[in-house]
Amino acid sequence: MRTIQTKKEHVAVSNRIVELLVLVDNSTANDDKNFIELDLLSDLVADYEEANEPIQAPTLIEVMKLRMYERGLNQKRLSELLGVSTSRVSEYLTGKSEPSLKTARDISQKLDIDPMIVLGV
Repeated sequence: MRTIQTKKEHVAVSNRIVELLVLVDNSTANDDKNFIELDLLSDLVADYEEANEPIQAPTLIEVMKLRMYERGLNQKRLSELLGVSTSRVSEYLTGKSEPSLKTARDISQKLDIDPMIVLGV
């Protein structure tokens, strides 16, 4: 089977997928020609994006900000939760400094962040 080779092809196939999404919904039969085309094109785009535009693992800063948002925490409340100063939390969130091992463990446990992300692995 042919694969998507260029960004131009990727854009064209993605545009066709958008067109097909108007025609196909959850009630469309699996043997419908539009459903089959959408299924095939979606696989081609997924393969191309996986090879050429891989999703990068999030950074600790990104995940910390997400968890703060999800839990309604501001820097002051996070500093209290971690037992560090608000200025230290600010340094973590701007990338000016990295947490100590103990603080990294607290970040992982108290914010439910994967230790691999905390350690930057």
